[in-house]
Amino acid sequence: MEMYIAGRWCAGSKKTEVIHPFDGRVLDSVPQAGPDDVEQALAAAVRGAAAMARLSAYERYEILRRAATAIEAHQEEMARTITLEEGKILAEARAEVARAVQTLTIAAEEAKRLYGETIPLDAAPGVQGKLGLTWRVPCGVVVAVSPFNFPLNLMAHKVAPAIAAGNAVILKPPSSTPLSALTLTRLLLESGLPPEGIACITGPGAEVGEALCRDPRVRKVSFTGSVPVGEQICRAAGIKKVTMELGGNAPLVVLADADLERAATAIAATGYGNAGQVCISAQRVIAGREIYEDLIALTKAKVASLTAGDPSDAATKVGPLVREAEAIRVQGWIAEAVGAKARLVIGNERQGAVLSPTIVADVTPEMRLAKDELFGPAVAFMPAASPAEALALANRSRFGLAASVFTRDVDKALRMAQGLEAGSVHVNYGPQWRADLMPYGGFKDSGFGKEGPRYAVLEMTELKMVVLHLE
Repeated sequence: MEMYIAGRWCAGSKKTEVIHPFDGRVLDSVPQAGPDDVEQALAAAVRGAAAMARLSAYERYEILRRAATAIEAHQEEMARTITLEEGKILAEARAEVARAVQTLTIAAEEAKRLYGETIPLDAAPGVQGKLGLTWRVPCGVVVAVSPFNFPLNLMAHKVAPAIAAGNAVILKPPSSTPLSALTLTRLLLESGLPPEGIACITGPGAEVGEALCRDPRVRKVSFTGSVPVGEQICRAAGIKKVTMELGGNAPLVVLADADLERAATAIAATGYGNAGQVCISAQRVIAGREIYEDLIALTKAKVASLTAGDPSDAATKVGPLVREAEAIRVQGWIAEAVGAKARLVIGNERQGAVLSPTIVADVTPEMRLAKDELFGPAVAFMPAASPAEALALANRSRFGLAASVFTRDVDKALRMAQGLEAGSVHVNYGPQWRADLMPYGGFKDSGFGKEGPRYAVLEMTELKMVVLHLE
């Protein structure tokens, strides 16, 4: 496939192969952009920002609405592309495409809702005859840097609000999964987006992504990825607006009075989706000592039924990791914990990039399996002597993206929800749940800023104050 820069599709002189994670076959190739390509993209985006600002709110709504309809019309084709380039099982890929339709649809409506307000200036002493107004205006040029694990919907969460707000947007998709973003770009252009209102530039993040984020013509950066890369982007970005979604290691707390069957079902559902390659995947299960072993036994039985293998096979519930090297890394973290006296309950068998769903019990906070983001199909169990200890263990993390608690007691649920240090807290379900309209973002090293079309639009606009001096 070609990348899209300065109003045209172009091939580039160097290529990167796109590999199927399950069997290693080459699916396609994309260009490796260089400095000249970056410069062309930025110069065109400045012109594109002016064109986007001239569009009415209704025109932006119509473009996004048509693009949502186009994605829906190509749903099966796009789902299969996601499965091939990322390794997600086909059922999950279809769900991602359906979510992307929702993301664009919601963002389209937000294009109509860029409200300002009147400011009561006469509330200041000695002020008479002044009328204050605020307007929401586009930032200008937005750079969207997205990760591999949701190659369509996470890009849609950046691109659609940027368009709704009237910005030009430059997409930088991950090198391993660029095909969905390129398809999204084509469909937006076919839906009437101005030719220079969007660019999709492919290539190494260290070269292309950093150059885009550093440039002063860019007024907003929206990034989802790792903490080290996020820190590097923040240092390079300088004086501009930045949204950072930097992952997590979500705790799932099960108190002694919880419905254990419900909790075990949720752990199996939210700990292994997309082979655990989800920022809000249930990574740490912290359970009361009274029910600890019972919960492990219930969860083991459910995890044992999760078949791992070919993501195109309808019987598969857990597909491969994005690369075999990642499966080897995750397997190593598990072995390291077991070597430090954790207990392997089930799993940790590998064939290529496929790692069997794994439970590790008796994990301690010092183990890498508990303190870092695993991004793989394994869940760590940790016992707690009391709700207070469970809360302390849950918060003993540099991350704070999502968390959950299971209890039948409303008072305990609300106290835990209040105490958990996370951007979203779920009661009686796992942390891996997101409606695309809700505010989404974390605390601590999980980043700052919010996604969700309504909230992202606010991040991608500037607030202008206008004062009419009537006297």
